Amino acid sequence: MTEEEARERILSAAEELYYRKGYAAVGMDELRAASGVSLRRLYALFPAKADIVTAVLDRKHGEWESGLTGAVTDAGDDPRDRLLAVYGYLEDWFCTDSFRGCAFINAFGELGGTNPEVAALVRDHKASFQQYMAGLVTDAGAPASLAAQLSILAEGAQSTAAISGDSSVAAQARGAAEVLIDAAVR
Repeated sequence: MTEEEARERILSAAEELYYRKGYAAVGMDELRAASGVSLRRLYALFPAKADIVTAVLDRKHGEWESGLTGAVTDAGDDPRDRLLAVYGYLEDWFCTDSFRGCAFINAFGELGGTNPEVAALVRDHKASFQQYMAGLVTDAGAPASLAAQLSILAEGAQSTAAISGDSSVAAQARGAAEVLIDAAVR
């Protein structure tokens, strides 16, 4: 197995295990067993568990941005539809069998108080989402304050859906977003 294949196996296993069980609950030996990569090779590629957590969060950030951008692009050219596509993307995600909330919120809850690097990655991820929403809001000709409001709705929907197990939270957030957007662009 090449170094890239080993790295991919480790990160795939770590992503699944961390998301399902939590970051703190998964040890290196369990990760070794799930990935099929020797402990020696695992440590050669990732000298510390924090390195794996960081790599998993970097990967999740890329997946989130790609999926979100794709959903917004697929919504067409209408700025209102593009803003609302964010909530359609959330609804699709919430309906998956594996949905367990936002990996970044989960990581921050578990590790943010003790691992400054994880806390910084989570903050950067959330700031990136805010900036993306700000761009969509600007395109819609709405006041800048709408971006923070819509972002809070999306963040709250993620937490609520994870806790309640109810994917309809995304539709509720979308309904609230419609009200905010319509009020902002009058």
